[in-house]
Amino acid sequence: MTVVTRFAPSPTGTLHVGNVRTALHNWLWARKHGGRFLLRIDDTDLERSKEEYVDAIRADLAWLGFDVDGEERQSARFAQYEREFAKLKAVGRVYACYETPEELDIRRKILLSRGLPPVYERKPADAPVPEGVAPHWRFRLDHDAPIAWADMVRGNQHFDPKTMSDPVVRRADGSWLYLLPSVIDDIDMAITHVVRGEDHVSNTATQIQMFEALGAAPPAFAHEALLVGTEGKLSKRLGSLGMEALRDAGIEPVALAAMLARLGTSDPVEPVTSLKPLIESIDFSRFGRAPARFDEAELALLNQKILHHTDHDMVAGRLPAAITAARWHAIRPNLMTVAEAAEWVAVFDGPFAPPPADEADRAVIAAAAAAAPAIDWDADPWHALTGAVKAATGMKGRALFLPLRRALTGRDHGPEMAELLPLIDKSAAIARLSA
Repeated sequence: MTVVTRFAPSPTGTLHVGNVRTALHNWLWARKHGGRFLLRIDDTDLERSKEEYVDAIRADLAWLGFDVDGEERQSARFAQYEREFAKLKAVGRVYACYETPEELDIRRKILLSRGLPPVYERKPADAPVPEGVAPHWRFRLDHDAPIAWADMVRGNQHFDPKTMSDPVVRRADGSWLYLLPSVIDDIDMAITHVVRGEDHVSNTATQIQMFEALGAAPPAFAHEALLVGTEGKLSKRLGSLGMEALRDAGIEPVALAAMLARLGTSDPVEPVTSLKPLIESIDFSRFGRAPARFDEAELALLNQKILHHTDHDMVAGRLPAAITAARWHAIRPNLMTVAEAAEWVAVFDGPFAPPPADEADRAVIAAAAAAAPAIDWDADPWHALTGAVKAATGMKGRALFLPLRRALTGRDHGPEMAELLPLIDKSAAIARLSA
């Protein structure tokens, strides 16, 4: 069996971390098994769906490194939905209903007041049909067929269809709701595994009967726990934290993938520089049922750790030309984002104005200016310089190193000076010390 997964966003907005996590797990599962990962654009809502969002979804998946093996558009498949709907209608698995939303709400409240589950009550077959009213359509659940499946995350699941309402699958205006078109698509696209959030569990119970009514075996299902924010509950911010905001914040796509791949599992979140180890380790049996906590501060820290292991050739296209491989290697332990590398160009090449030195530091800097011309810059200039200054002034430790760092870089903190100083032109370094 060829593993086939799909990611099915609605183009009514841009992707956020929650649905990117779903896309990631589907993509990882397909890649681990040498299968196919499909993009299905769920654009049945023609009024709210926008082509600009379709383009943004494709661009975000490409930025994340999730290559797609095929794409379908639900708006191009209405004829297929009509054909399958007609088959279900012919065998009585879909039926017309005429209640208004107000009538359904009143009936729901009556049932609840009696302590009964608010399950839709089917009308007799000979119930009168109101004139001039277009029906909406429901799928008829088989009350004699218990629903069960082995969920890859949640384990064995059981639903009693007698406690479930027949779901509406088509509105009175002829437009489609999510449930039935999704099943028809999964059959036609040969989907073998559906990975989605736990908020779809009850949908799955209904859709399993739809697969069977259409003569198809259901795919395997994995319902993962939803993301929560740092405050411990579902966060509205997570629903608005899009890829553009993360790109603007300097987050590397592999950092986001590394975090989302492991959140909610028993595996630690670790810095990686490619998606390969995430593919190798995806295992739904290691997913827990507790909500997965997403922390932006932890993502930023992970991003920093990943940059510390990232080779120059992986980011060269986003760096100023002045940041060579040697310079990148020197400064990367002090970067939070790739963009910060540009701030170090002036440290290496100027223009540079050293800050005024404190009175207590001037002797150290003057001794360094005097010793620097005689130092071999191709050897180990930092240790040669500090050794000469120590011998001339008797200073050591912070009193020796900090004044020199400030004079040479303008900063109190930064890369190891032994690695940094050889990358600064000798005459520029002498000029800074002399100033």
